[in-house]
Amino acid sequence: MSGVMFSFYNFASLIDLNIGISDRLDENRSESFSIMFCDFSGISQSLVEANLKTLLRTSDSIVHYEHYYFFVMPYTDKYGCGMVEKMMEELFAKPISSAAVCYPSNGENPSELFESLHAEAKKVTGIDLDCLYSAANREP
Repeated sequence: MSGVMFSFYNFASLIDLNIGISDRLDENRSESFSIMFCDFSGISQSLVEANLKTLLRTSDSIVHYEHYYFFVMPYTDKYGCGMVEKMMEELFAKPISSAAVCYPSNGENPSELFESLHAEAKKVTGIDLDCLYSAANREP
């Protein structure tokens, strides 16, 4: 089990890909995939990445930006994201700040989903994810 790592500046394209797959499969589900944000401040990057391999499915995608990690998880709703967060907290033995949004209930394109994730992270964790604007604009 292991997620696939993508560049932060390909994040919007990754979301476009997942939207396309969901649309092609004609998913009439309210939550075809989720984007989960986690702040791993205080945990070494090598420790995070080594342990993520045991938690994520091969269908999950990982996007890394500084100490922030974003996970695109097909067929996962907010409840499923909560379960992943609990497993991470158990694994790292500390609370993990996280937030999640779902397609299409929280947005129908990368910009809307990033805006929803930005707002959700600010509300739930107090973390300002301004970095998502460069991902939405596909800027390095």
